[in-house]
Amino acid sequence: MDWLLLRELQADARLSFSELSRRVHLSPPAVAERVRRLEESGVIAGYRAHVDPRAAGREVVALVTMACYGPGCVLRHPEALESDDIFEVHRVTGGACCVLRVAVASMTDFEELIDRLAHYGRPTSAMVLSTPVPWRATVPPI
Repeated sequence: MDWLLLRELQADARLSFSELSRRVHLSPPAVAERVRRLEESGVIAGYRAHVDPRAAGREVVALVTMACYGPGCVLRHPEALESDDIFEVHRVTGGACCVLRVAVASMTDFEELIDRLAHYGRPTSAMVLSTPVPWRATVPPI
């Protein structure tokens, strides 16, 4: 039942409890209680609008891989990652420390961001040309 609720909420998080209850065939109080438990347990991490960076004026979207280790590593300096241009940071395995998804208004802004990140390691980048799969809902493991 929780997965049914999660599927519906991932498709439209703005559903009322009454509409959600109609879709999953539970009473509104039962739906409210289950959703509350999913929120408290951290399964539902939050509700937010999904904004397309390009449509919002951030034309340059890129993945920046940082090769940095030790005390100078960008992950040891949270202030370096507080930029509004950095949307996600993933700590990864392999030859890099982390991968950042960034979006800026122009190539000049991108160059400035790369220069700031270079203080913490060696950034390499891949420009995002398009996003054929922008997001997928989380489904139950098989």
